[in-house]
Amino acid sequence: MQQPKQLIYILPNLFAAGSVFSGMMSLIMSASGKYEYAAWLILLALIFDGLDGRVARMTKTTSKFGVEFDSVADIVSFGVAPAMLLYQYCGLDYGRFGMVVSGLYVVFGAIRLARFNVTTSEIEPSVFIGVPIPTAAVFVSILILLYEKYTLDMYIPLLLATLFVAVLMVSNIRYPSFKKIDLKKANFIKVLVALVVIASTLFIFPIEGLAILISVYLFFGISRAALFFLRQIKKGNKS
Repeated sequence: MQQPKQLIYILPNLFAAGSVFSGMMSLIMSASGKYEYAAWLILLALIFDGLDGRVARMTKTTSKFGVEFDSVADIVSFGVAPAMLLYQYCGLDYGRFGMVVSGLYVVFGAIRLARFNVTTSEIEPSVFIGVPIPTAAVFVSILILLYEKYTLDMYIPLLLATLFVAVLMVSNIRYPSFKKIDLKKANFIKVLVALVVIASTLFIFPIEGLAILISVYLFFGISRAALFFLRQIKKGNKS
């Protein structure tokens, strides 16, 4: 009976391996100039990454090795791969500025992962401090897919947006975690309707729909932090 128990611990790590493999394939596609394939492979890595954690929690097979392996997979798939994609796509045309933006994205992503591993206990947090690195990677990938689809040629906004999301990763802005959603019966219909609407939108407009979703998520944290800051100022003025 020991062998099946040991084998089940491999299952979530297989998804982590799928994530890092997808990230590596994305790097190869970027080096080959196949930027759309590279971007979609990063999104595929996101799916594997999501399954990794959920399978581990469902099967109660979380382990120290799994946590470390997941972090290594994340820095490859959501750190190096998007940075390489960005640099090959447009960064190399801007010399040192393109190199700095791509480099800072990886460095800040690594800091974000290290901070998460140090400050997070075995219990999943209800909020993230700073934008999670998979979210940042999806943001960069979706922007490049939009540039490819609509043949845009102004790349400075793309580089600045990447630098902006890199800074958000190491910020103290809090973002909601959807890992602890409590699907109560009272909210079941609302959640179901919302998921159907989102799925339908993504089916019709996959790139644009993902771009809207990720943008709303990013600016939700920024707007909430701005409101909190303004409230603190008002409290300070009253006192």
